[in-house]
Amino acid sequence: MPRRKLPELPGRHDPDSLVSHLERFLVSLAIRNYSPATIADRRHGLATFVLWCAERGLERPHDVTKPILERYQRHLYYHRKPNGEPLSFRTQAQRMVPIRAWFKWLARENHILSNPASDLELPRPEKRLPAVVLTADEAEAVLAVPDTGTVLGLRDRAMLELLYATAIRRSELIGLRLFDVDYPRGALIVRQGKGNKDRVLPLGERAKVWLAAYRDRVRPGLVAGRDPGVLFLSRHGRAIDPKRLSEKVRGYVKESGIGKPGSCHLLRHTAATLMLEGGADIRFIQALLGHESLETTQIYTRVSVTKLAEIHAATHPGAKLARDRAMLEAVLADDGED
Repeated sequence: MPRRKLPELPGRHDPDSLVSHLERFLVSLAIRNYSPATIADRRHGLATFVLWCAERGLERPHDVTKPILERYQRHLYYHRKPNGEPLSFRTQAQRMVPIRAWFKWLARENHILSNPASDLELPRPEKRLPAVVLTADEAEAVLAVPDTGTVLGLRDRAMLELLYATAIRRSELIGLRLFDVDYPRGALIVRQGKGNKDRVLPLGERAKVWLAAYRDRVRPGLVAGRDPGVLFLSRHGRAIDPKRLSEKVRGYVKESGIGKPGSCHLLRHTAATLMLEGGADIRFIQALLGHESLETTQIYTRVSVTKLAEIHAATHPGAKLARDRAMLEAVLADDGED
């Protein structure tokens, strides 16, 4: 569902209301060291559910039964976004997971007698392939677009190189601090990435050179007033806005002329797929991407077709052109005569 500003939730002054228990639950997440981003996502998702309940006269935890939760699931299934599209099953599950965690907490803290969400079945997860992946040549074409003769062009080339070399997420790039790049070791430290985990990644020689050029020739001129310590700065000396970064990458992909849609995640998908095709072990790809589960990483084994194509060509009796070459040449010759 679209991220919109929610109206004032009812029951704030009632200690047994859904909204009061929601605030206590979010505090418990903070105490257990959940990331601010996770807490913000859960706040919005659960507040949307609380508002849906209030519209139906459900204001306290004991008002919510398993049939009510199943009704909310159906609401998510039939909901349509402003463009008319339904919510993906992945999004529907993401809306229900915080609710299930919340009611588990309510039961554990004895705010309700039993957990109505304990047997709740979530939609089966979709195992979708990345929408688009670049070839190595296409990736190079995108990297070559920024005008490195300009201040912002050199900065953008360094950002593209870093996204491609390390496969980090957009949010991770924006959050990088100046000293998260270890130039002598050729390493990048990603602090508090997804799942609140740190990881150390290899930079690669090329990305290191571009980063050093940005650090020495561009970044000092972008600092406005007190240095915020963020690695990549906007023209106004602040951290780069996530939406603005996505727009930039999308524009560079379009300008490259490769005919594919672009995003920051495109470079992440491309790096993982090309490394896998180059022979990298999938567990290294898992560590690079910061995936908690190997199952999440294995999606790239279904994108990488190089090895499969080699085996197909060597073993499939219909894969060779030699048998039908004469017939094909005759057909093409007939087309030419017409």
